Amino acid sequence: MCPSIGPIAAIFFGAAIYINLAEQPARLALDAGAALREWVPAYRRGFEMQASLAIVSCLLGAMAWWQTGNALWALGAAVIILNWPYTLLVIMPVNRRLETTRPDQANAETHELIARWGRLHAGRSALGAVATMVYFTAAASAL
Repeated sequence: MCPSIGPIAAIFFGAAIYINLAEQPARLALDAGAALREWVPAYRRGFEMQASLAIVSCLLGAMAWWQTGNALWALGAAVIILNWPYTLLVIMPVNRRLETTRPDQANAETHELIARWGRLHAGRSALGAVATMVYFTAAASAL
């Protein structure tokens, strides 16, 4: 079971960094209304996928810690699940403002909120990267 945890966190990280490096720059090249129309469904789909990956990775990391006693598994689980409170406390206020804006009312402020959302999302990418490194370190220490 333990070797599969790192790849799950790596999938989370890959999805998160893809958003920062590919999707967000393309979105920001659009006008505010088009960027918002793209952001709403993309965010919903991304949230479903990344939230699930964070939970599964956390649960597997906690189980690996319980089975092996290696605290690195617990650390990886804690780091990956930090995405939840980070999203709810830091990113969600921006999400709510974007979700309540109609595309036909989008303006420069909306575009800046989308840009801000991308900068905040980079925190999720960083948490995914750290969790992945911790998990792979834990797996390597078991060899």
